[in-house]
Amino acid sequence: MESQTTVRIFASPEGVIQFAARTLSEICRSRAEGRISVALSGGSTPALLYEHLANEHRSEIPWGRLELFFGDERTVPPEHSDSNYRLALTTLLSRVAVPALQVHRMHAEEADLEAAALRYEDEIRRFVPPGALQVPSFDLVWLGLGEDGHTASLFPGTAALNEESRIVVPNFVPSVEKHRMTFTFSLINSAQRVQFLVFGGKKAPIVREILGSQEGERGSAPYPAERVSPHHGALEWLLDREAAREIRDPGLLA
Repeated sequence: MESQTTVRIFASPEGVIQFAARTLSEICRSRAEGRISVALSGGSTPALLYEHLANEHRSEIPWGRLELFFGDERTVPPEHSDSNYRLALTTLLSRVAVPALQVHRMHAEEADLEAAALRYEDEIRRFVPPGALQVPSFDLVWLGLGEDGHTASLFPGTAALNEESRIVVPNFVPSVEKHRMTFTFSLINSAQRVQFLVFGGKKAPIVREILGSQEGERGSAPYPAERVSPHHGALEWLLDREAAREIRDPGLLA
């Protein structure tokens, strides 16, 4: 089964956020019982989503059924302002009834990043059932998009792009001269549903490059985000009007 890719364009960032939040709510409603695994994204874009979830879906979503993981993390302590975990904690996790033991942060501040990544792999395998390829299959993965085409901490030209056997790895990023911890494509592409959340005019050129290349308009090496293609799941690009302004408009959703 090939990945099902959908591009959805909204009038504003709020439309992107609302659709993503409804997706989580619908997944919860469609599953009468059992745990639901979600991979949270880092960066500035998800903060709006997390605040919306805490404000508008606090009572609606069965937080006690969620197993929450992180798609990547910076090598900083959890209380650091750059921490993806801290962002999620302050905007969402501290405001909803999700049990602390069901929030699985990456311990990327540890000196032995390789060992920490292996432990995170084991933690994912304990809580996220395998898919058809025997790789853990998340119910939902949220991703952001960098202006250079990176997603999670899969940056252009980095070693993690070529990883095929591991599902979580350390990754040195020369452009920022720092290490990160990140999901690999193997894990992302095993998910049941993957959503890119992208808004703002600064992202328009890279959106054009990536979505244009998927239509056969570009022949150079793919950007990391282009390699996200769930094997047995759905891929959705959720764009606001500004982020989509340089691509062919497949439709506008209010």
